[in-house]
Amino acid sequence: MQDAVLAMLAKEPSHGYHLRVRLRQSLGPLGESMNSGQIYVTLARLERAGLVVCEWADGLPERPERKVYALTPAGQQRVAAWLAEVGWPKPDLAEFHLKLIAAAAARLADPVELVAAQRRELLRRMREAQQAALAEPAGSAAGLLLEGVVLRLQADLRWLAACERAWSKGDDRVEGG
Repeated sequence: MQDAVLAMLAKEPSHGYHLRVRLRQSLGPLGESMNSGQIYVTLARLERAGLVVCEWADGLPERPERKVYALTPAGQQRVAAWLAEVGWPKPDLAEFHLKLIAAAAARLADPVELVAAQRRELLRRMREAQQAALAEPAGSAAGLLLEGVVLRLQADLRWLAACERAWSKGDDRVEGG
Protein backbone atom coordinates (compact mmCIF):
# COMPACT_ATOMS: atom_id res chain seq x y z
CA MET A 1 0.00 0.00 0.00
CA GLN A 2 2.81 2.43 0.85
CA ASP A 3 4.46 2.04 -2.54
CA ALA A 4 1.19 2.54 -4.38
CA VAL A 5 0.53 5.75 -2.43
CA LEU A 6 4.04 7.00 -3.20
CA ALA A 7 3.59 6.24 -6.90
CA MET A 8 0.29 8.09 -6.99
CA LEU A 9 2.01 11.09 -5.41
CA ALA A 10 4.65 10.94 -8.16
CA LYS A 11 2.01 12.23 -10.56
CA GLU A 12 1.15 15.23 -8.40
CA PRO A 13 1.00 16.31 -4.76
CA SER A 14 -2.35 15.46 -3.24
CA HIS A 15 -4.37 15.42 -0.06
CA GLY A 16 -5.35 12.18 1.66
CA TYR A 17 -8.98 12.14 0.60
CA HIS A 18 -8.11 12.48 -3.09
CA LEU A 19 -5.53 9.69 -2.80
CA ARG A 20 -8.06 7.40 -1.13
CA VAL A 21 -10.62 8.06 -3.88
CA ARG A 22 -8.04 7.32 -6.60
CA LEU A 23 -6.97 4.09 -4.89
CA ARG A 24 -10.56 2.91 -4.45
CA GLN A 25 -11.38 3.71 -8.09
CA SER A 26 -8.24 1.90 -9.24
CA LEU A 27 -9.07 -1.24 -7.27
CA GLY A 28 -12.74 -1.38 -8.20
CA PRO A 29 -14.69 -3.78 -5.95
CA LEU A 30 -11.50 -4.71 -4.07
CA GLY A 31 -11.13 -1.09 -3.01
CA GLU A 32 -14.48 -1.08 -1.24
CA SER A 33 -12.94 -2.94 1.70
CA MET A 34 -10.26 -0.27 2.17
CA ASN A 35 -10.47 1.30 5.61
CA SER A 36 -10.98 5.06 5.32
CA GLY A 37 -8.30 5.81 7.90
CA GLN A 38 -5.74 3.52 6.29
CA ILE A 39 -4.55 6.15 3.82
CA TYR A 40 -3.91 8.67 6.60
CA VAL A 41 -1.99 6.14 8.70
CA THR A 42 0.06 5.27 5.60
CA LEU A 43 0.76 8.93 4.85
CA ALA A 44 1.89 9.53 8.46
CA ARG A 45 4.28 6.57 8.25
CA LEU A 46 5.65 7.78 4.93
CA GLU A 47 6.17 11.24 6.38
CA ARG A 48 8.02 9.83 9.43
CA ALA A 49 10.18 7.77 7.06
CA GLY A 50 11.12 10.92 5.13
CA LEU A 51 9.48 9.74 1.91
CA VAL A 52 6.80 12.46 1.78
CA VAL A 53 6.44 15.98 3.12
CA CYS A 54 3.22 17.57 4.24
CA GLU A 55 2.30 21.19 3.65
CA TRP A 56 -0.83 23.14 4.41
CA ALA A 57 -2.67 24.44 1.38
CA ASP A 58 -5.72 26.60 0.89
CA GLY A 59 -8.87 24.56 0.56
CA LEU A 60 -12.54 25.26 0.22
CA PRO A 61 -14.38 28.01 2.16
CA GLU A 62 -15.79 25.45 4.61
CA ARG A 63 -12.32 23.85 4.91
CA PRO A 64 -9.81 26.68 4.84
CA GLU A 65 -6.66 24.55 5.04
CA ARG A 66 -5.81 21.02 3.95
CA LYS A 67 -2.74 18.89 4.27
CA VAL A 68 -1.16 18.23 0.88
CA TYR A 69 1.46 15.51 0.57
CA ALA A 70 4.35 15.49 -1.90
CA LEU A 71 7.27 13.16 -2.55
CA THR A 72 10.74 13.84 -1.24
CA PRO A 73 13.78 12.81 -3.31
CA ALA A 74 13.95 9.64 -1.16
CA GLY A 75 10.29 8.98 -1.99
CA GLN A 76 11.02 9.37 -5.70
CA GLN A 77 13.88 6.86 -5.40
CA ARG A 78 11.63 4.37 -3.62
CA VAL A 79 8.98 4.67 -6.35
CA ALA A 80 11.61 3.97 -9.02
CA ALA A 81 12.83 0.91 -7.09
CA TRP A 82 9.26 -0.36 -6.61
CA LEU A 83 8.50 -0.06 -10.31
CA ALA A 84 11.65 -2.01 -11.19
CA GLU A 85 10.91 -4.77 -8.66
CA VAL A 86 9.57 -8.09 -9.91
CA GLY A 87 7.97 -9.74 -6.90
CA TRP A 88 6.97 -13.31 -7.51
CA PRO A 89 6.10 -16.18 -6.73
CA LYS A 90 3.71 -14.71 -4.18
CA PRO A 91 2.34 -11.69 -6.03
CA ASP A 92 -0.15 -9.34 -4.58
CA LEU A 93 -2.26 -8.90 -7.69
CA ALA A 94 -3.97 -5.79 -6.36
CA GLU A 95 -0.59 -4.19 -5.65
CA PHE A 96 0.69 -5.07 -9.12
CA HIS A 97 -2.51 -3.61 -10.62
CA LEU A 98 -1.91 -0.39 -8.67
CA LYS A 99 1.69 -0.38 -9.87
CA LEU A 100 0.47 -0.43 -13.48
CA ILE A 101 -2.07 2.32 -12.86
CA ALA A 102 0.33 4.55 -10.93
CA ALA A 103 3.12 4.07 -13.48
CA ALA A 104 0.80 5.07 -16.32
CA ALA A 105 -0.87 7.96 -14.50
CA ALA A 106 2.42 9.56 -13.45
CA ARG A 107 4.14 8.56 -16.70
CA LEU A 108 6.84 6.83 -14.64
CA ALA A 109 6.98 3.68 -16.74
CA ASP A 110 5.16 1.90 -19.54
CA PRO A 111 2.70 -0.59 -17.99
CA VAL A 112 3.27 -3.02 -20.88
CA GLU A 113 7.01 -3.03 -20.09
CA LEU A 114 6.25 -3.71 -16.41
CA VAL A 115 4.09 -6.65 -17.46
CA ALA A 116 6.90 -7.95 -19.70
CA ALA A 117 9.40 -7.78 -16.83
CA GLN A 118 7.02 -9.72 -14.57
CA ARG A 119 6.47 -12.28 -17.35
CA ARG A 120 10.23 -12.85 -17.72
CA GLU A 121 10.54 -13.47 -13.99
CA LEU A 122 7.56 -15.85 -13.99
CA LEU A 123 8.97 -17.82 -16.91
CA ARG A 124 12.33 -18.11 -15.15
CA ARG A 125 10.65 -19.40 -11.99
CA MET A 126 8.47 -21.79 -13.97
CA ARG A 127 11.53 -23.33 -15.65
CA GLU A 128 13.10 -23.83 -12.23
CA ALA A 129 9.94 -25.43 -10.80
CA GLN A 130 9.51 -27.70 -13.82
CA GLN A 131 13.13 -28.87 -13.62
CA ALA A 132 12.77 -29.55 -9.91
CA ALA A 133 9.51 -31.45 -10.52
CA LEU A 134 11.20 -33.67 -13.11
CA ALA A 135 13.85 -34.59 -10.53
CA GLU A 136 11.21 -35.82 -8.04
CA PRO A 137 9.86 -39.39 -8.00
CA ALA A 138 6.39 -39.77 -9.53
CA GLY A 139 3.62 -39.29 -6.96
CA SER A 140 5.88 -37.80 -4.29
CA ALA A 141 4.62 -35.08 -1.96
CA ALA A 142 7.35 -32.73 -3.18
CA GLY A 143 6.38 -33.44 -6.78
CA LEU A 144 2.75 -32.62 -6.01
CA LEU A 145 3.76 -29.35 -4.36
CA LEU A 146 5.91 -28.41 -7.35
CA GLU A 147 3.00 -29.21 -9.68
CA GLY A 148 0.92 -26.71 -7.68
CA VAL A 149 3.65 -24.10 -8.04
CA VAL A 150 3.74 -24.61 -11.82
CA LEU A 151 -0.07 -24.38 -12.08
CA ARG A 152 -0.06 -21.14 -10.07
CA LEU A 153 2.65 -19.68 -12.29
CA GLN A 154 0.69 -20.66 -15.40
CA ALA A 155 -2.41 -18.91 -14.03
CA ASP A 156 -0.35 -15.81 -13.26
CA LEU A 157 1.03 -15.84 -16.81
CA ARG A 158 -2.52 -15.93 -18.20
CA TRP A 159 -3.47 -12.98 -15.99
CA LEU A 160 -0.40 -11.05 -17.20
CA ALA A 161 -1.45 -11.74 -20.79
CA ALA A 162 -4.86 -10.21 -20.00
CA CYS A 163 -3.14 -7.19 -18.43
CA GLU A 164 -0.96 -6.77 -21.49
CA ARG A 165 -3.96 -6.92 -23.83
CA ALA A 166 -5.83 -4.30 -21.82
CA TRP A 167 -2.87 -1.91 -21.53
CA SER A 168 -1.79 -2.39 -25.15
CA LYS A 169 -5.20 -1.18 -26.31
CA GLY A 170 -4.75 2.04 -24.35
CA ASP A 171 -8.12 1.49 -22.71
CA ASP A 172 -8.74 4.42 -20.33
CA ARG A 173 -10.87 2.19 -18.08
CA VAL A 174 -7.79 0.23 -16.92
CA GLU A 175 -6.14 3.41 -15.69
CA GLY A 176 -8.67 3.77 -12.88
CA GLY A 177 -9.06 7.55 -12.95
